[in-house]
Amino acid sequence: MTGLPSVGLISHGTSSPTGQVLIEVLAAEIATDLRIRGIADEVMLGHVDVQQPDVDEVINRLPADRPVILVPLLLSPGYHVHVDLAEAVNRAIESGRDVRRTPTLGPDARLAEILADRLPALSDNDEVILAAAGSSDERANESCREMGRLLAAELERPVEVGFLAGGGVPLKEVVEKSRSRGTRPVLANYLLAPGFFDDLARKLVDGGSDSSGVLSPPLLTNGNSGAAVPPRLVDIVRDRVRACTQPRGHAGTQPHASAPDMLNA
Repeated sequence: MTGLPSVGLISHGTSSPTGQVLIEVLAAEIATDLRIRGIADEVMLGHVDVQQPDVDEVINRLPADRPVILVPLLLSPGYHVHVDLAEAVNRAIESGRDVRRTPTLGPDARLAEILADRLPALSDNDEVILAAAGSSDERANESCREMGRLLAAELERPVEVGFLAGGGVPLKEVVEKSRSRGTRPVLANYLLAPGFFDDLARKLVDGGSDSSGVLSPPLLTNGNSGAAVPPRLVDIVRDRVRACTQPRGHAGTQPHASAPDMLNA
């Protein structure tokens, strides 16, 4: 490598002003962490949808004389990772750039710790449900199911998984079955920030004739339920970047992570 790598933090993008601010705060904290530790030089935020700059622009704006590491600020590897990001990386490589991408943030045992911290005190009558966005890509849905297993291990109690979109079991169906059993559905919010899917999940517990249930805050929150940016989230990104700076075939050890150490596009 020539000098420290540059890092592109790639979020999904959102039209939610609150979500936009929280993602920017996350990116700023990651950038500070990476620079202070001497892991990366320039750090830039980009998006695969809704917002600008897009992935191509991020790569073009980062220095061409050093490697670029793209970190998907996404919880599971679906279309945006396997198509949008992969194609952008391939275009850059074909033009002679050294561009790599890391795994997504999840699944990771540290995310389970954050999710558990966001939950209210649980009783025997509560049924924990992981509320995930869902995808048409089954690889992303299976990643969310693995996250459900990690959360179950963290809580030492069963966790079901429901999806707000895509091909998995609909979250609404899981919540209704929980209520029919006389239990209170407690939704562990497996979303990065407030936005469209967070609003959909909240309607399941706040509206309708039966509003029993609770939805925890997303991983990034501007409320009083924990730090806006959990330090463990920054830890995950730092580990992803470090693994991607290792020589090929020596990605290093990530004892907390369930995802592969490095994905080469």
